[in-house]
Amino acid sequence: MSADFNIKPVGASVSATYVEPASNGAKTAVQTQLPPDKAVTAPDPSVQARINPQAETDRLSKQVIIDRAAAEIVYRTVDSRTSLVVRQYPDEARLRARAYLRAMDLAREDNMRRNTDLRV
Repeated sequence: MSADFNIKPVGASVSATYVEPASNGAKTAVQTQLPPDKAVTAPDPSVQARINPQAETDRLSKQVIIDRAAAEIVYRTVDSRTSLVVRQYPDEARLRARAYLRAMDLAREDNMRRNTDLRV
């Protein structure tokens, strides 16, 4: 007795073709002829595409910055050609909020330290 539990087909495999019936809209559609200026033709395969994704990634650079005010590591993707930030995590609003809350915490700690120094 074998240890495998595979189900083995009996006989030869059969391939069945399925022809999808035409929809009612396709059956009642009117054939149209477009004027040449409105017709769409396939592009010439010898012409290269203008959009080159590799060129896009070549001009983008990754940066890792430490924001001291927010005490946070910032990840940026910058366009080398224009020096504009394309993406950033965490975003600018979150960094400002963290910097504000950190300044409030530091001020509170400093105030508590002064109060304890005055008591002694």
